[in-house]
Amino acid sequence: MSQMPYADLCLYIDGEFIRGGGRREQDIVNPANGEVIGKLPHATREDLDRALASAQRAFLTWRRSSPLERARILRRVGELSRERANELGRGITLEMGKTLAEGVGEVSWCAEHVDWHAEECRRIYGRVIQPRLPNVRQMVLREPVGVCAAFTPWNFPYNQAIRKIGAAIGAGCSVIIKGAEDAPSSVIGIARMFHEAGLPPGVLNVVWGVPAEVSEYLIDSPIVRKISFTGSVPVGKHLAALAGARMKRVTMELGGHAPVIVCDDADVDRAADMVQALKYRNAGQVCVSPTRMYVQKKVYDRFVARFIERTRELKVGDGMAPDTVMGPLAHARRVPAMDRFVEDACRRGGRVEVGGERMAGPGNFFAPTVLTGVPDDSLAMTEEPFGPIASCVPFDDIDDVLPRANSLEFGLSAYAFTGSTKRALALQDGLEAGMVNINHFGQGLSETPFGGIKDSGIGSEGGLETFDGYLTTKFVTQMD
Repeated sequence: MSQMPYADLCLYIDGEFIRGGGRREQDIVNPANGEVIGKLPHATREDLDRALASAQRAFLTWRRSSPLERARILRRVGELSRERANELGRGITLEMGKTLAEGVGEVSWCAEHVDWHAEECRRIYGRVIQPRLPNVRQMVLREPVGVCAAFTPWNFPYNQAIRKIGAAIGAGCSVIIKGAEDAPSSVIGIARMFHEAGLPPGVLNVVWGVPAEVSEYLIDSPIVRKISFTGSVPVGKHLAALAGARMKRVTMELGGHAPVIVCDDADVDRAADMVQALKYRNAGQVCVSPTRMYVQKKVYDRFVARFIERTRELKVGDGMAPDTVMGPLAHARRVPAMDRFVEDACRRGGRVEVGGERMAGPGNFFAPTVLTGVPDDSLAMTEEPFGPIASCVPFDDIDDVLPRANSLEFGLSAYAFTGSTKRALALQDGLEAGMVNINHFGQGLSETPFGGIKDSGIGSEGGLETFDGYLTTKFVTQMD
């Protein structure tokens, strides 16, 4: 196993990498064994003020930069991402536990997102509106919104940061990002790549600290005009309320509790294999993770048996081990949270088919778990587990299952399997989610929008919609 040093952790403000100076430091802990692997400096109030001032100063010139220059820098960062995927992916695995293949894959995959923004920033167009009078000219201009504050989570630290940074910088905005303090190395890696690619000082700033204190301070500043957040529903609602009180634009990508509907005319074995693999990716710590499996009665037993068989085969261990398929939970507090889901399900008549308990030894390990017979009002079916727990229940027909699938306030992602075009259309139309996947998993691509409805968020990241939250619309009318 590689013995490379973990990472050089720091702040990045106005083009300068900052560490030391008596700043408060936070331990970075490897969730596979509980070892402290690094120290992360927190920003002082003066650091935050400097980041705000530098972002504001940089925006005044960056907003008028050539799209060709923005594209050049973004393309270079995409190249560097691919070159440094192993290094950055290793840091992600050490910090939050996902397998090394997943960590490296996150970085190399997301290089496409940088490439996409590099190309799309050259296509930010306004339009001309035909006037009613011959001596009038009417135009619509799309202009960068201003200084952005972005807040990203620990489960996909590189993915979530690069999407927000790429969109802000590509649109002509400057950005202050506060990533997750417990998984910081890849965000600092992004700052280093933009720095080396020639991004002017102040266009990107990276700060760390107590999340509530940093987010409220930045949102309260009149300098910040746009907020982008990925995380839990309660925190997202709180930040959106703070931003709304100041009439600031928001993009919110919040939690989910994705239903899976497997019809009796589907390829059941293929569906079970696909859903099982996606369910335990990143130990289930994925906002679009399939969590509520509704399977039509005729094929229910077959689906569950196949799902359980595949789950028993999972190799759980340290994400750095080459044969590990599922790593630990990122935080020790999530282990008793999983216990709570299982205990509630059993108390309500549910059955643990496999797993259902924490694993012996060091680290935050909870066994991959399959529950059956859980009622629709159980915790497992109503609250996002955000862990390796899957619940399987039967249904009669489409009219029966759609109200159950749509019963929660979540609306991020949904999955369905059927061999019928008629059923596929009914599921497409009936499922209340920002992203609906039928017979495959096709979300999260750079050219497709990613976002939810209801409590799962506001706005989209990626696709043609990627710059919508970072641009204002200005109407200009002129009479000769």
